[in-house]
Amino acid sequence: MSEHTKPTVDAVEPDAMRRNLLRQGAALGVGASLMSMVPPGVRSAAWAAGSDAPEKKEVRIGFIPLTDCSSVVMAAVEKFDEKYGIKIIPSKEASWAAVRDKLVNGELDAAHVLYGLIYGVHLGIGGPKKDMANLMTINNNGQGISLSAQMREKGAVDGASLKKVVAASPAGTYTFAQTFPTGTHAMWLYYWLAANDINPFTDVKSIVVPPPQMIANCRVGNMHGFCVGEPWNQRGIVDKVSFSVASSQDVWVDHPEKVLGTTAEWVAKYPNTARAMTAAVLEASRWIDASLANRRKTAETVAAKSYINTDMDVILGRMLGRYENGLGKTWDDKNYMKFFNDGAVNFPYLSDGMWFLTQHRRWGLLKGDVDYLAVARAINRIDVYKQAAAAVGVALPKSELRTSTLMDGSVWDGKDPKKYAASFRISVA
Repeated sequence: MSEHTKPTVDAVEPDAMRRNLLRQGAALGVGASLMSMVPPGVRSAAWAAGSDAPEKKEVRIGFIPLTDCSSVVMAAVEKFDEKYGIKIIPSKEASWAAVRDKLVNGELDAAHVLYGLIYGVHLGIGGPKKDMANLMTINNNGQGISLSAQMREKGAVDGASLKKVVAASPAGTYTFAQTFPTGTHAMWLYYWLAANDINPFTDVKSIVVPPPQMIANCRVGNMHGFCVGEPWNQRGIVDKVSFSVASSQDVWVDHPEKVLGTTAEWVAKYPNTARAMTAAVLEASRWIDASLANRRKTAETVAAKSYINTDMDVILGRMLGRYENGLGKTWDDKNYMKFFNDGAVNFPYLSDGMWFLTQHRRWGLLKGDVDYLAVARAINRIDVYKQAAAAVGVALPKSELRTSTLMDGSVWDGKDPKKYAASFRISVA
């Protein structure tokens, strides 16, 4: 990425290499010990002596059966965790509410989790309040918005025609599902509906359905549309239950999606383990994006019953950027799900976290404005990420904020979140 400066390790003697790593750490602003920046072979010897060892050797990471759990799964399967002195135990969970509760009560050490869920828990929105931590972003892009097959018969095949169908019926006639009230899928769905002049709270109904149950609920008519992660949009097409009207990258190219989340208390208690876990998942992210062969192996692995439990081909196509909409259109999407992208995916940008807060405010989940930047700084543990990135040799961006233009033309740069949150014509705030 052009805004990144790539740290390198010179092919020199060990003492010179350590000096070089120290210089890199200073340049990156990493407030970590030297050992967190030494290559795995050297570092493991030091860990054996106990100088910088992970406090926990086994780390239970929760995940929901979605394609974007891949870096957590592959960190364990490809044994990237062992390089950093830990063993990752992926724990398949039934719903995002279960993930939330198990993080809060300590049954899980960490989780592949919705960005907005972490922020909601931190602020006590719609559930228990507990200080949370985002260690890294796991992926960009790759979610989708689908309509039920019945909506095609009514003439709704895109946003504009859906608006006409909704407007022709009494308010609340149609029901749309997302996966968690403060989560990413809710925000993509609401944003897309509003951009098409449909109020997601007054024109239609909104319900919560766990991702693995989305297609079954659509099949029996519990909702007319939904937003969910892959492979469930593609599964709906294969099963002729639904068709795609938008991808989440249509809403926001290279948007933040899942994160490696835990509690602030856990990071404080196990700082070395937090760094090691982040490094392992970061290295797995790089490995997945390194080649099409690695992506194929990942799809084969996560399709198994113990993970996503679906046909590998249902996962692979969209993971490779090969899309279809179920209405006869096929295309190659350059903005398919990314796990690494030279590290641009994984940095926990403060502006990303603040964006979710602005949408929580827009839709009335937050009853008033907060100190957006202070909340993001508290949750997004850039300090831990920098240590892990130095250990893995991953570049850092020049800024903790980034600028993006969303589907309705609004520009988000994180500089005035209060104004941004209040700028939307359709809102309930």
